Amino acid sequence: MSDKATLDVYAAQAGEYAAMNDREDPQLTDFMAALGKGRVLDLGCGPGRAAGRMAQAGFDVVAMDAVPEMVAMAAKHPGVTARLGTFDNITGTYDGIWANFSLLHAPRADMPRHLATIKAALRSGGLFHIGMKLGTGSARDSIGRLYTYYTEAELTGLLTDAGFAIDTRKDARAHGRNKGLDGTYADWLCLRAHG
Repeated sequence: MSDKATLDVYAAQAGEYAAMNDREDPQLTDFMAALGKGRVLDLGCGPGRAAGRMAQAGFDVVAMDAVPEMVAMAAKHPGVTARLGTFDNITGTYDGIWANFSLLHAPRADMPRHLATIKAALRSGGLFHIGMKLGTGSARDSIGRLYTYYTEAELTGLLTDAGFAIDTRKDARAHGRNKGLDGTYADWLCLRAHG
């Protein structure tokens, strides 16, 4: 992600965002159980809560975000290696990549490239988690963040086109509706795929 307005919102509201997202995440629990062990990239890690939980569970965790304030927060979690970087700065090889509501800030035209990079960074059979808001088109929310929305069919099609195998088990896909940092509710989808 390189949209300056979006990055500026997260920089200015890093503390509020961290407090809002300090809760248990059943998708993270399922992701860790499915992965078992190994090296994980938390892509667009925000304050690093998920990265910290994975490190605490024994995973070798790299957390990456494009917002320096978020990287500083993620670095405070024991066992987490925090790095500043965008979706274009993925390096290394991973057993799992956790991209929970981060890629939704990337422009639609960039998504195939980002997914190809993620696929290349996963070891054969590696596990990829993606969380996105559902909808169509792109828009800025009331606080200035850029969002790109996808239908479920569109997202699974993009993943398949990038060479991922969608995990069809019941615990590998979740739908929900939550209130965001801007105070509005949005429908979302989380799913897992194998590289």
